[in-house]
Amino acid sequence: MEPYRVILLPGSVLPAGPAYGRLLEVLGPAVDAVAKDLELYATDAPPPGWSLNTEVDGVLREADLRGWDTFHLLGYSGGGAAALALTARHPERLKSLALLEPAWAGNWDWSPAHTRLWQRYGELAALPPDQFLPAFTRLQVKPDAVLPPPPPGPPPSWMAKRPAGISAFLQAFTTYDLDPNSLAVFTKPVLFVLGGMSSPDEQADNAARLSRVFPDFRLEVFPERHHFDPPHRAEPERVATLLREHWGRADGAS
Repeated sequence: MEPYRVILLPGSVLPAGPAYGRLLEVLGPAVDAVAKDLELYATDAPPPGWSLNTEVDGVLREADLRGWDTFHLLGYSGGGAAALALTARHPERLKSLALLEPAWAGNWDWSPAHTRLWQRYGELAALPPDQFLPAFTRLQVKPDAVLPPPPPGPPPSWMAKRPAGISAFLQAFTTYDLDPNSLAVFTKPVLFVLGGMSSPDEQADNAARLSRVFPDFRLEVFPERHHFDPPHRAEPERVATLLREHWGRADGAS
């Protein structure tokens, strides 16, 4: 059996290597995987004209370089939003889609609570950099969720790019047209992994809305996890099992 061909996109904070290193170790040789960093961080500042389509083009360029006509796609947080954009634009390239709490899933049919949350996101732009990230993270989890402490020592050099990158994502989400009718064309398996301690105003609403769009949709909840203690890092063995089943079913259907 040939290995599953998979591209994994990280979120807007942690680079792809540390984001997916443990999961890829657990998946092992059954997966021909590339953990691809975001185009957003290819330079010191967000590239001029950057949008989710920039990330879509970057993923397709990576697949083409590897000679992959089709592949499985997995995205977490901001990478999940980019994965949704690719699914809408090029569904024929994907064998399956796995979403690990996408940071955004279109602007249609939001609940009132979801709308209020995004108004609060918009207020973050006025904060100084040292307050921006703490406020950004706290909005995405339940009030009683315990956030992981920062790692010891000085912050890594790549962290300096993150406030501008997160702001670019937030701006893109207000203007990008993610068409639910285009997503509905994708009939292959979609897996949504949700942390039970993440903000229900956002992630549970995203899952509910996407479940009404994708014909083949599966939700898996990890009750003790949240957006910054995500299942793919905290419980990689269980996530790997889910992904093998997901990809196997998709390849079998193909």
